[in-house]
Amino acid sequence: MRAVVQRVKYASVTVDNEITGKINHGFLILLGVTHSDTEKEVEWLAKKITDLRVFNDSEDKMNLGLKDVDGELLVISQFTLYGNCIKGRRPAFIDAAKPDVANELYEKFLKKCKDLGFKTEAGIFGADMKVELLNDGPVTLIIDTKDCSK
Repeated sequence: MRAVVQRVKYASVTVDNEITGKINHGFLILLGVTHSDTEKEVEWLAKKITDLRVFNDSEDKMNLGLKDVDGELLVISQFTLYGNCIKGRRPAFIDAAKPDVANELYEKFLKKCKDLGFKTEAGIFGADMKVELLNDGPVTLIIDTKDCSK
């Protein structure tokens, strides 16, 4: 799994002119799933993201976690995170998991974040989504489960 995590002041996602998810202070997470991903990756990534300490403390140091600031999550499925741009000018998406597999793991990721105690909003898997956000910092991190020692 691959995630782009952005610390935001607010974020929302709209599908067909209707807001399907909206958060205040917290993380906007763009989430991609590849073929080899399992529930093990879901567990690791959800815990890693929700435990990140990237919010400013009273001394203006990034030292507080999502729970410390009552942060919220907006999770958007994003198969294009597995776009391969090495050859040619049009990305190849063969590394992205098939939609049925990706959707199942995306839903499990959402559930895990909720089970960890966070307000978790979402887009609609596979839909044409419009995402609006105010990146705070800016703070943007890329986390890939292939880099972890599970």
